[in-house]
Amino acid sequence: MRRAFTLIELLVVIAIIAILAAILFPVFAQAKEAAKKTRALAQMKQLGLSLMIYSGDHDDYFVPASGRTTNPADTPVIWTQGLQPYVKNNDIFISPAASDSTYATDWNARRNQSVGYSDATGVDPNSTAVMGAAGPGTEGFTSAASFSQAEESARTGLIVTTPNSVGGKERGYVFNPYNGATPTAGTAAENYANGLPLISDVNVCTTAGPMPIGTPCTNVGGGMFNCSGNAPGALKPVFARFSVTGKGEGQTPVVFADGHAKSYSANSLNTFGKVIWRFR
Repeated sequence: MRRAFTLIELLVVIAIIAILAAILFPVFAQAKEAAKKTRALAQMKQLGLSLMIYSGDHDDYFVPASGRTTNPADTPVIWTQGLQPYVKNNDIFISPAASDSTYATDWNARRNQSVGYSDATGVDPNSTAVMGAAGPGTEGFTSAASFSQAEESARTGLIVTTPNSVGGKERGYVFNPYNGATPTAGTAAENYANGLPLISDVNVCTTAGPMPIGTPCTNVGGGMFNCSGNAPGALKPVFARFSVTGKGEGQTPVVFADGHAKSYSANSLNTFGKVIWRFR
């Protein structure tokens, strides 16, 4: 007599395997996501250290997010070009949560980077932006920013994760701290530093998401704001890429002006005064 498994035994084994898979796969996914967040935070800490070294070599000035000349036809130099000699690893500029992202080698490749630096550090000799009252769309000031202007360096946010694309609306190499919400009443409204960039755990360049009302966005109801109808380059948001839920619970690491890095959810960052984004 030949021995063999019965059909019932095979079905029981398959059912057990299916149950174990259903239990373990989400655990594996969570472990993978946690590993990505840990790696991203480590990368951001390295970028923070490189900022400090650059500043030490350049009389306590920030590397400009974009450096323009008096001739608008000249191609701007972007911050990755200034900081790369201190990092010497292109992968540091790419978020582990963005598999389609690459390092922004220069201005022409700026859209495809998934780690963005503050436009508040930008330099544009032709700018009309006024320190302390810069409006939406500000891409730079007439001179470089020094660390002395970031008075509360441990609270001044400089680098975050951002949306990226090839040829789309995204401008992944920077985020703009002047394009989001501004307090309208109370003590907070008197403090310019309480302004926000656009912050969400969805890509607001292409998708409606939950966030405070910002100048470039349209209120579509239900706590959702649609920013995707705006002209290319008008948004430059923060994209909290990790543990994304679409409800603001996704997280991004933030590099601060004193060099340290810490992770925050989009919801927690959408609070006036939590992080200082507008320091000039």
